[in-house]
Amino acid sequence: MSQPEKKAIHFGAGNIGRGFIGPLLVDSGYHVVFADVNKDVIERLNNQDSYNVLVLDEDEEQRNTVSDVSGVVSTSEEVLRAFADPAVDLVTTAVGPAILEKIAETIAQGLHARHEANAGPLNIIACENMVNQTTTLRKHVFAALAEEDKHWVEENVGFANCSVDRIVPPFDPKDSGTALDVGVEGFYEWVVDEKALRPTPLDVRLKGIRLTTDLQAYIERKLFTLNCGHAITAYLGFLKGYTTIDEAIRDGDIRETVRRALLDEGGAALRRRHKFDEDEYGQYVQKTLDRFANPKLKDEIVRVGRQPLRKLAKGDRLLGPAHMAREYGLPIDNLAKGIAAAFLYEVPDDKQSVELQKKIEQQGIGKTVAEITGFEEGSEEHRTILDAYSALHKWDTRRSHS
Repeated sequence: MSQPEKKAIHFGAGNIGRGFIGPLLVDSGYHVVFADVNKDVIERLNNQDSYNVLVLDEDEEQRNTVSDVSGVVSTSEEVLRAFADPAVDLVTTAVGPAILEKIAETIAQGLHARHEANAGPLNIIACENMVNQTTTLRKHVFAALAEEDKHWVEENVGFANCSVDRIVPPFDPKDSGTALDVGVEGFYEWVVDEKALRPTPLDVRLKGIRLTTDLQAYIERKLFTLNCGHAITAYLGFLKGYTTIDEAIRDGDIRETVRRALLDEGGAALRRRHKFDEDEYGQYVQKTLDRFANPKLKDEIVRVGRQPLRKLAKGDRLLGPAHMAREYGLPIDNLAKGIAAAFLYEVPDDKQSVELQKKIEQQGIGKTVAEITGFEEGSEEHRTILDAYSALHKWDTRRSHS
């Protein structure tokens, strides 16, 4: 007797959905239903039998074909019918943190349809580049749920946080066959909080996904290593006039700053907090630097550096490791250089960059650094950032970007 088809709904048919999450779900035996507001992409997904994912490793390029996918417009009744389908037992997202609240209403309506259809339990995993992204989505979903659905959802729907790591840069379809094709790096990591998952009838072990009972360690390792190093590379590279991440990380000064920030400062704090093995963590840092240096990704600095205020949020990729390092009495000289460079990031079509520069102009760099970083004026940390800010003016070739 053949196994019934398993289906997953994935919100977001962009490069991350098509290039990372979707293919892993297909490899795990799912038919993936992409849900997106872009009607052209949905039409292509339904009209094409398949699309290609190009793995852009530095030494070789691999082409993988992804089939067994379809699409629904996320504002249509079709997505609600998909939620009511008993073959669906997993919902994932890759829409961007700012869009989670917008899709929560649709998910709430979908869960109502599923409850009415008595279609059984399912799990929801938001695969966004933020901490506790699924908890955030859950809050928005519960705010939109009808009262009569809340108990059923509590009992039958798992909301599992995760850590996702794969560089998926903008991809020019001219480099491949069709507009659906996407390029990704070879490395990936998807770690999911096992404790939050609900059991479903047709259990399929997800390929390439690590389940853990200690997700916070993986979240902070990724955020304070990959995302931290990426941001420092972007902001320092911007000041030196580079356009892509691989160009910037091949600069000896930038590479050494990033390496020391990760190994000696934020990474040293991470190893103490989560008891990571020193050699294994060192290998992880080296792998991260090698990934940045991959020229095939053509990863633009303005993509990685965009929205500097979000990246300067307390607990995020720059200030999170800096505050943790200071908790353990560790230096932050190299992290401070990356933080200072973010305050010098000036891109006219980046709203957060414009807002940050206006704030500096209105109240001065000292007060702005104190307000955003949480390091009080006159503190050692505050002085270290201001000293780096002054020193980085010598690197500054950013006018060529204006």
